Amino acid sequence: MQPSPTAIGASPSPASSISAKSDSGSDSTERWSLQPTGQGAVLALLGTNRSAVVQLICFGGEDRLLVNVPGFLPIDSEERLSFGSDGNAAVLVADPGGDTQHGGITGAGTVPEDLAALVANRLSASYGAQSSGPHPAPPPALSRAFVAACGRKPLASAQPSPQAHGAVSACSVQDGKSIRVTPRSAVGTEPFWAARIEGRCIVYSHPEDQDGTRVWTRYAKNLKRETWAGALEGQPFELRAWPDQSCSDGMSDKRYPLAVELKVRGELRRGCAKAL
Repeated sequence: MQPSPTAIGASPSPASSISAKSDSGSDSTERWSLQPTGQGAVLALLGTNRSAVVQLICFGGEDRLLVNVPGFLPIDSEERLSFGSDGNAAVLVADPGGDTQHGGITGAGTVPEDLAALVANRLSASYGAQSSGPHPAPPPALSRAFVAACGRKPLASAQPSPQAHGAVSACSVQDGKSIRVTPRSAVGTEPFWAARIEGRCIVYSHPEDQDGTRVWTRYAKNLKRETWAGALEGQPFELRAWPDQSCSDGMSDKRYPLAVELKVRGELRRGCAKAL
């Protein structure tokens, strides 16, 4: 039911996360980590084994917030999870059956208007008689970045279409002939990345390049899959897509019609795609 941006017990990818110890003066070994994603961001407090103690998940442009506490145990008929700081709390709706993807309990709701204040101080969460915290306040830079990510559009979604306003785009021409490719958006996790596909052009974005970089590719299609092959910073760049109605982005219960593989910087990354 709930999205799964990180696997509980797994470390966030160093290439796609920003970590910092709390500035609260605590000698705790807990560490806050911010992971920008293709659809928002994850602000997680990591414990000594780098598994999540509590994590806040937002989806840019969707006005939706999730708060997950892996250590909470399900309670029959208990559907309220609250989180906040210093007497200021927000109440979210929780599934009393538990969260099978994240573990523990996850509360869901709209993004609170005072989110900036909620994540600026020591954080606590409660579910029935169970409580977690108070935990050290997230570093201000991470708090501000998380709040900003909750309100902005997903990565690669703000890129203007090369064919806007009826303009003829070089992205739709290959070997002197027009090609027809359904515009699509793709997203992957661990590490997080996103792509916008327009003809033979791909705007590839990730947490360190949120505006995205256009990659010129050669497009090919057969009965089983489509392929875009090019180069990024002198290294092979190849995106492949094929039908898979059960593809999950690992962040929500949404299913995509296409599965994708991305070969970039010598790494193989997986994700899902849909038509724009």
